[in-house]
Amino acid sequence: MKTFERRSERVKSIDLHPTESWALLGMHSGDVCVWNYRSQVTEKTFEIAESRVRSAKFIARKDWIVIGADDGFIRVYNYNTWENIIEFKAHSDFIRSLIVHPSHPYLLSASDDKEIKLWDWEKGWECTKTFQGHEHYVMKLAFNPIDTNVFASASLDHTVKFWDLGSSDPRSSINGHTEGLNSVEFLETGEKLYFLTGSDDHTIKDYRLCVASSVKEILGMLELSAAR
Repeated sequence: MKTFERRSERVKSIDLHPTESWALLGMHSGDVCVWNYRSQVTEKTFEIAESRVRSAKFIARKDWIVIGADDGFIRVYNYNTWENIIEFKAHSDFIRSLIVHPSHPYLLSASDDKEIKLWDWEKGWECTKTFQGHEHYVMKLAFNPIDTNVFASASLDHTVKFWDLGSSDPRSSINGHTEGLNSVEFLETGEKLYFLTGSDDHTIKDYRLCVASSVKEILGMLELSAAR
């Protein structure tokens, strides 16, 4: 067992590179840094903005990092050359969460403006879809590992919603907490699929999605077994 430590200002997000021993840290100061968690050395630091960086992700197949900040901008950099690939106004309020599709050229962003947006970098970072349905800040996004056309969103409106990339409307919604949700994650173990939620009501809940004859039917069968 090892303990890794890096003293810094407040860290708002962490993402791990899939092949390198790098952690991408989004900072309260508006900077991001690439930290080698084995050598415990900072490899690179990017001065991004004056506003907080709440989400930063690797897009390893492009050698990019993508950053969402409180100024509503998404910024993309090449982490080898430090080249600024693009930056653009994505939301009218804080960007809380970014997720990268595992195979398609898609980025999803979630914001305090209550919207989730789908960006296609092969179409010049065009916003190809906007997902609406939450009544408060959208705090966290997660792709379903079994069917990556499906994703979940957690919001301070007390709900986790499930969406299909092909539709702007939520397919299902669950209200399982008494306060706002800050996090949602999927977990696949063998043939079982779970999702977990974390809330301001001081609880974490895990749910098992019922087995369906096809992955596409899973979200239509949200008879859930909740372990509290």
